[in-house]
Amino acid sequence: MPALSSGPTVVFEQVGKRYGDAAAIDGVSLSIAGGTFVALVGASGSGKSTLLKTVNRLVTPDHGRVLLDGCDVAGEPAPALRRRIGYVFQDVGLFPHLSVAENIALPLRLAGTPDAARAAAMLDLVGLPPTVATRMPAELSGGQRQRVGVARALVTRPGLLLMDEPFGALDPVTRESLAGAVKRLHDELALTTIMVTHDMTEALLLAERAIVMAGGQVAADEPPAALLRGEGGSAAQALVAVPRGQAARLAALST
Repeated sequence: MPALSSGPTVVFEQVGKRYGDAAAIDGVSLSIAGGTFVALVGASGSGKSTLLKTVNRLVTPDHGRVLLDGCDVAGEPAPALRRRIGYVFQDVGLFPHLSVAENIALPLRLAGTPDAARAAAMLDLVGLPPTVATRMPAELSGGQRQRVGVARALVTRPGLLLMDEPFGALDPVTRESLAGAVKRLHDELALTTIMVTHDMTEALLLAERAIVMAGGQVAADEPPAALLRGEGGSAAQALVAVPRGQAARLAALST
């Protein structure tokens, strides 16, 4: 399923969202070039998931706007917008009464463009055998379910992939394998990918840019190499210190 062009540019212009007296996101402005892989990283409550959800209008900002290739996401019906955006989240959200094939094909059916062959091809794309198609979600492992979730997100051939803590519930080996598969798909399909994670190691290894959120604002926006050199400020370096410290402790065990 080759991509014809890179994914859209995503621009946040002074985007803000409050819940009562608390600012979940506070005047965030960012520009993400088409075809790039960006990680939104930060502690719980930093605003990263809220910001992500303003892109597909699961969250409506109180002020500011989000643009895809220069067009305001609020300018079209939400269902039409979401058909152009793949969305993967930690809980997967597969329908338990539908088979794997039916779950993957659901976005096409809802769009009025059923295509069983395309849905079947998605299994190979995410590294699952054809025999999985007839299984029910309860018969799959956590990693398999998440791969089905990725297949469903990409079946409409979106240019933009949003991921909200997609690997958080998986064991380390499965997590590593699926992260590699997502990065491969990002490259092969020339997607624009925005991934929310609280895991700085994940952000450093997968993304071209790590955008560190703190208190609803952007605390740092740097390539991984710059963060590893000590740049990005105190909030970013507090997150980088975790994998750095773990690596040091592991090295000490081998001496």
